[in-house]
Amino acid sequence: MEFPYAEPFKIKSIENIKRSTLVQRKQWIKEAQYNLFNLKSDQIFIDLLTDSGTGSMSDNQWAEIMKGDEAYAGSRSFDLLKTNVQRITGYKYLIPTHQGRAAENVLFSALVKEGDVVPGNSHFDTTKGHIEFRKAKAIDCTIDEASDTSVFHPFKGNIDLNKLEKVFKTYPKENIPMLIMTVTCNTAGGQPVSMKNIRETSELCQSYGIPLFFDGARFAENAYFIKKREDAYKHKTIKDIVLEMFSYGDGMTMSAKKDGLVNMGGFIATNDENIYNKATVFAIMYEGFITYGGMSGRDMGALAIGLDEATEFDYLESRVEQVQYLGRKLMAAGVPVQQPIGGHAIYLDANKFVPTIPRDQYRAQALAVELYIVGGIRAVEIGTILADRDPETGNNRYPDLELVRLAIPRRTYTNNHMDYVAAVIEQVYQTRHEAKTGYEIIYEAPILRHFTVKLRKI
Repeated sequence: MEFPYAEPFKIKSIENIKRSTLVQRKQWIKEAQYNLFNLKSDQIFIDLLTDSGTGSMSDNQWAEIMKGDEAYAGSRSFDLLKTNVQRITGYKYLIPTHQGRAAENVLFSALVKEGDVVPGNSHFDTTKGHIEFRKAKAIDCTIDEASDTSVFHPFKGNIDLNKLEKVFKTYPKENIPMLIMTVTCNTAGGQPVSMKNIRETSELCQSYGIPLFFDGARFAENAYFIKKREDAYKHKTIKDIVLEMFSYGDGMTMSAKKDGLVNMGGFIATNDENIYNKATVFAIMYEGFITYGGMSGRDMGALAIGLDEATEFDYLESRVEQVQYLGRKLMAAGVPVQQPIGGHAIYLDANKFVPTIPRDQYRAQALAVELYIVGGIRAVEIGTILADRDPETGNNRYPDLELVRLAIPRRTYTNNHMDYVAAVIEQVYQTRHEAKTGYEIIYEAPILRHFTVKLRKI
């Protein structure tokens, strides 16, 4: 007899969440000018805006919080973090930062200049923002299968080597400071990259003398999919897979708020001493001294423990299985989602969900707003608003996919919450043909507009 799955942890403390009425939510989202980022947490029932920094820490992490060494330089907590990063990633040099976008800011300040191009697999918002802020260009080299949510491909985060080599042949080497490989690939729907693709991409980069850097925010989840979907790795441990994965790169940026299992933190890690030395100059200017960066000692200690916990199979199985659980319920109801289901989120395909709303009225945002109004669920648009405007023409960039991301915080919600989310989405899906109009923008920032955009309902 096969027993039902049970999480390998028990709940030690809880946080109450508030219920609200339909009338209240309609008023609150109107006051927020239809930007879900503007809502207060007390106005949310199930918060799936992001999995970044919203998870729960373990008892061992909280114990390390109490032991944090807050020395300005040479902190014991930094030494613990550095030791664990070296052991898990294989990278010798470490620069702590306060979060992932800070790591990007420091690294790109050292390496990216005006006129450069930075190829990668569907760069995420802050990555592309930091590149374009420096008047450089991000070039997407993701495989075409990633753009079709109905196609089942086990590694939709893969880089198309032909697209990548075309970039290498088109632009001078001195204008390609690095390739960024995002694992898992968030913008493509939380999709993993195979070890085979990582290895082949690394070989291509080496043949052209281009550094490969990982955006490692969800590296452990990527390793889990390699173990589950690549036969050669099914008997290897997650830590062994992670070590091999990073061996093919020159370094990484990390938002530790994801697979570091902490509420705040990040880092740069590399084996290139020259890049490390360049980056430390900007780290000291923007973040802090090189043995604390933007992090307190206690947070570095919690991160050191979190990296160990995140690279254990039992934890990853429970984390990914909950995301799969919600995905299976939605697929059974016929709801269009990115397939296969990724490791940290469900991505609703707004192009198929609400094709009745014109794209220039931001159909994915309209769908996300409706989920909040109907059920108090906060999700996020991964579509035209997030894609920003083309910096040269000023026109909206319309990505192949208009997605609504439901990011599941780690070790936070139960499957009863997932059942509720599924029921709300199914109800909205049943009335989808009633949706005819969306929104227009009345204010937007010149870059990363989705965080502060203001909208008017049409």
